[in-house]
Amino acid sequence: MRITLRVIGIGPGGPRQITLQAIDAMADVDAFLALEKGSAKSGLLDARRVILAEHARQGHSLVEIPDPPRDREPADYDAEVRRWHAARADLIATALRDEVGDGGVAAFLVWGDPALYDSTLRIVDDLAARDDLELVVEVIPGVTSASALTAAHGIVANRVGEPIHTTTGRRLADTPEGADANQIVMLDADLTFRHTADPDDHIWWGAYVGTDDEILISGRVGEVTDRIVEARAEARDRIGWIMDIYLLRKSGQ
Repeated sequence: MRITLRVIGIGPGGPRQITLQAIDAMADVDAFLALEKGSAKSGLLDARRVILAEHARQGHSLVEIPDPPRDREPADYDAEVRRWHAARADLIATALRDEVGDGGVAAFLVWGDPALYDSTLRIVDDLAARDDLELVVEVIPGVTSASALTAAHGIVANRVGEPIHTTTGRRLADTPEGADANQIVMLDADLTFRHTADPDDHIWWGAYVGTDDEILISGRVGEVTDRIVEARAEARDRIGWIMDIYLLRKSGQ
């Protein structure tokens, strides 16, 4: 069974951040695949529907795939993620066979850019290795949440000659000395900077960047941490989900 599978980056949420290349890639897709994450995150699926209504061809289908359960506090984090990805791949393979079929075109709409802290391409590698699927994989880059954050704050991500370290909240405390001058931190539900940063370090934080719900806060860590914590909690309760990111910069360098 031969299927074209497109992984299309759609930016961090703003409908005007979708590239012309992404719009072209949606034009002849038969079935768009989406992992359904429950009612609390239904807004994510609704946002995709808005994009598809404007840019996808008439007659396309949206195939909702229930996201398999995941242990958020496993003893072996890497092993649990591999198990979770394999379970996702099994469900997606079934959807491709049943909902797309031989010669069809399917696509994922991926938040931000597919190559930056997203699991879709790893799952596609699993699918491509299966004997009963012949996938023609096409990847369409998207505006990253990191670039949307710096643009929203009107800043450069680093000072002259300094490196930029991109990491997650889970790994923030492991950043080696010398790589911590400018850190872009993603997937940080615990706002780990509260425990790792100095009060004089500077932070630029943003949630729902590029959307009507955008929230931006910046300043010295010691002065704005409470505002960020409160804004994040309020927004999550009000909207039901949150996507946020921040740039953390060491002081005195």
